[in-house]
Amino acid sequence: MNRTIEGIINDMRELENELEALVAEQHRDFMYRVEGAKIKFEESIVAQQKALKIGLIEWFASSRLRSILSIPFIYGMIVPLVFLHITMELFHAICFPLYKIPKVKRTHYFVADRQQLPYLNAIEKFNCAYCAYGNGVIAYSREIVARIELYWCPIKHAKKVLGSHPHYQKFLAFGEFEDFHKKTADLRSALKNSDQ
Repeated sequence: MNRTIEGIINDMRELENELEALVAEQHRDFMYRVEGAKIKFEESIVAQQKALKIGLIEWFASSRLRSILSIPFIYGMIVPLVFLHITMELFHAICFPLYKIPKVKRTHYFVADRQQLPYLNAIEKFNCAYCAYGNGVIAYSREIVARIELYWCPIKHAKKVLGSHPHYQKFLAFGEFEDFHKKTADLRSALKNSDQ
């Protein structure tokens, strides 16, 4: 059974590599390259994209009433997101060194590059930055909690879990009690020694 799970995980890694190659090909198709934090488009593409930008007045005029009515609810989520972010940063800074768990790299989860797209107006760029931040907070927090779960309670649930984190497949099977403490210690040791 474990050999099959490991085989599937290896297949998933191969598919991720294939996906990265396809994304790199897409970069070439859309005529841009990534240079550090900057996205560089070919000049002809920049001109075409700028021609498609919708001005703010036209953008507001074409907005649906339901979109405008939802603004306080959408932007109001910044309060719990910032609170989650701050508390996760504190938890991360205090607990991870205590348990000798490798720190989560923030830059892997907070990506802000869509504001460089010439065809977006100021509001669209702000919305993209807001969504990138919100999803970054959730993904970053999930990885922090996933590593803590791997450290403290690496046991799979009896019921199927949708959208489990990447560490979940390493967990012990539900009810796998033989050598539980040794296996848990081995998982902790592997986590401490990993460069995740």
